[in-house]
Amino acid sequence: MKRPSKLDRRTFCKSVIGAFALPTIVPSTVLGRNGLITPSNRITMGFIGVGGMGTGNLRGFLEKDDAQILAVCDVDVNHRNRARDLVNDKYGHTDCKTYNDLSEVLARQDIDAVCISLPDQWHALAGVAACQAGKDIYAEKPLAYSIAEGRAIVDAVARNGTVWQTGSQQRSSWQFRFACELVQNGYVGQVDKVHVALPYGNSIREGSTQPTDPPPGFDYDRWLGPAPWAPYSPARCHWNFRWISDYSQGQITDWAGHHIDIAQWGMGSQLTSPIEIDGEGVFPPARDGLFDTPESYRFLCHYKKGFDILVTDQKRHPKQRNGLTFFGSEGEIWVNRSEIVTTPKSLIRTKLKPGEIHLYRSDDHRQNFLDCVKTRKEPIAPARVAHRSIMVAHLGVISMKLGRKLNWDPDKERFVNDPEADRMLSRPMRPPYTL
Repeated sequence: MKRPSKLDRRTFCKSVIGAFALPTIVPSTVLGRNGLITPSNRITMGFIGVGGMGTGNLRGFLEKDDAQILAVCDVDVNHRNRARDLVNDKYGHTDCKTYNDLSEVLARQDIDAVCISLPDQWHALAGVAACQAGKDIYAEKPLAYSIAEGRAIVDAVARNGTVWQTGSQQRSSWQFRFACELVQNGYVGQVDKVHVALPYGNSIREGSTQPTDPPPGFDYDRWLGPAPWAPYSPARCHWNFRWISDYSQGQITDWAGHHIDIAQWGMGSQLTSPIEIDGEGVFPPARDGLFDTPESYRFLCHYKKGFDILVTDQKRHPKQRNGLTFFGSEGEIWVNRSEIVTTPKSLIRTKLKPGEIHLYRSDDHRQNFLDCVKTRKEPIAPARVAHRSIMVAHLGVISMKLGRKLNWDPDKERFVNDPEADRMLSRPMRPPYTL
């Protein structure tokens, strides 16, 4: 197997880094930025990353009358050709273009918005580049691979006036919104603890772990992007990136953008973060040099307002099903994607009064994004909120890796007098990638 040459990487990176330097591109429709879009106009979209979740997003937006998909991009030819065929079959033509290089999608002036569904290590590079290219963005969670990369996205969104929707779709489900409204309106009294239960272990899909040449049509070096170089093996890509710390942090970062996000929404802490984090976890020996994300974990997050959010895997608390529980002085609320259970039971029949707190309502996550592209309003899961949600997970992982309690400054986004922990807020990108 041949290691990619420096020239090959330099040739590719030049095109990507060039995208970061693009001036703000005004789409040919001149719709979003100038507020001229009308309900009858279609928002033109490009899709960057069309594997599992990327295809799910593609199918979802194909059903939207006010979206028109023009292009798909993926480093795996099988993914992009399958996605192209889905688009063409839906529209009854052969107009959908395919790309291997995301910068070519971003350079198209006829595309208003992009959907980004890439492995975590690519989120910040692709997101910042898309902001600079003048695109509105629907991007999968987690927001970014690290806290520093998340901050780069938030700043780019603000600097470029981008409409950014994070794929934390639970915010557009009635039971999660209702649970948070009950909490914020005091229906369970004073809440001093929230327990978030996430999946245990690593859901590894079987495949050969032996190094070999990448298959034809798979641009593996481009798939790695800013992550450290490593030999290709079939088990490394595509689903299994979640269980390899070079690309993600396992179940914790896979699910934090969902349940921790809702916990912060309910507690009114969605724009801040804990001040103390105390975690412990079981990091398995890297299986075949690959799978090394925590299998079992527990971290307690204390907030300045006096409440705690406890995050554990389900195995540590077998009675706590996947979901989250708000513990109040006068009741409890447990909620997940399938149901909501209140104590007392009568709370489920609560009708909020006009003068009470009514949270942002979205009943369709993708449609909410499209509506906000038209109106230029902030979507229900903007980057600045997603940054704080995944920040909790990143802080928990850092505490577990260091094996000690950490003190955190939510405003400065730095640890308190802890240079060792601060060094874990980011990591070097593989040259010549840079933000």
